[in-house]
Amino acid sequence: MFLDPVIQIFKIKDLRNKIIFVLAVFVVFRIMANIPVPGIDAANLKAFLNQFKIFGLLNMFTGGALDKFSIVMLGMGPYITSTIILQLLTMIFPQLEQLYKEEGEMGRQKFNQYGRILTVPLAILQGYAMLSLFQRQGVIGTLSPELLFASLLTITAGTVFLMWLGELISEKGIGNGVSLLIFAGIIADFPNNIYQMATTYDPSNLPAYLIFFGSSFLIIAGVVMVNEARRNIPVSYAKRVRGMKLYGGVSTYLPLNVNPAGVIPIIFALSILLFPGMIASFFVGTGGAIGAFAQNTTNFLQNPLVNNTFYFILIFAFTYFYTAVTFDPKNIASNLQKMGGFIPGIRPGTSTSNYLSYILNRILPIGALFLGTVAILPSIIASMTHISTFTFLIGGTSLLIVVSVVLDTMSQIRAQLQMREYETF
Repeated sequence: MFLDPVIQIFKIKDLRNKIIFVLAVFVVFRIMANIPVPGIDAANLKAFLNQFKIFGLLNMFTGGALDKFSIVMLGMGPYITSTIILQLLTMIFPQLEQLYKEEGEMGRQKFNQYGRILTVPLAILQGYAMLSLFQRQGVIGTLSPELLFASLLTITAGTVFLMWLGELISEKGIGNGVSLLIFAGIIADFPNNIYQMATTYDPSNLPAYLIFFGSSFLIIAGVVMVNEARRNIPVSYAKRVRGMKLYGGVSTYLPLNVNPAGVIPIIFALSILLFPGMIASFFVGTGGAIGAFAQNTTNFLQNPLVNNTFYFILIFAFTYFYTAVTFDPKNIASNLQKMGGFIPGIRPGTSTSNYLSYILNRILPIGALFLGTVAILPSIIASMTHISTFTFLIGGTSLLIVVSVVLDTMSQIRAQLQMREYETF
């Protein structure tokens, strides 16, 4: 039966508690997303978000926290940015790369600690810039130094608290905490999208609606297919004699995902793409050459063709970059050799590493092209149908993240169930 796995999940106490814990964190997150910073003019804020579409996109990923000017209005943005900065620095500083890749779990914990520390100044800078921009645009009134400090402290604390919640989910719940909080933010706005669809329905646009819904199902099918697609590399293990027993002599395979980076390149590319537009919008309306340059930059980046082109290129590049950071063919080849494993027809060591890199470079463009295409597809269809209300419903960035997070969480739940089946056996 379809419900058998669900019933089995809730029969296992440990797994049930993990899922309940994640749901409880979601509730806390949504409560915080609806606690506003005092002194906000809701009408001016709505007009501002409609004027600067880039902030509307940021609002979507915070689950409406920016729209409500809540204490978690920055979302996971500063934490994600700090992670991007540190991972870029691994390509410049060998010591940092060694810490992340070669020193095991302790090294990764120290690396993550650096990310947490860097999140605080980034949240302060971004929060101050946002408050200054909103004051200049008339969204909030002029803040006294004391009130500005209190608001900035509250916003920064909200970001740090969200970062802590995400790590709690990763440690005590199930799934990736950061991805799940972004998922919760996107899903939270879904009822509002349905309401807009119902209130703005026009029978003359029925063909456009059908295109949107049809594209939505195709994108979901494509995301599932690419996320689950793997290139299996056969691996054999030599026979070894230990004492009076014979070990090895078995064959298995090493799975290489078509999209080994998952949804991370989308999140990274979005963070980088939002940054120049946010900086430029801070100076819009200041007057002079700087104000004119900022206005021209904002108009340039809001051009759909320019925006989609940069978005596609960044996703493609980050897919390669993140895979290079997280997947090391030399390390895998070394581990295989230590365990007596080898790929039939390939020499152990350097030849195995080169072969893995060759296979990876053949399948990686497929995953990168798919991620980039799905991300820009909503804008293309919206320009064809002249209806932008249903961007969420046809997929794109939002739907890609939602489906990928669901698949990843389901695979982890399935692994937990299988582990307990083996223990019972």
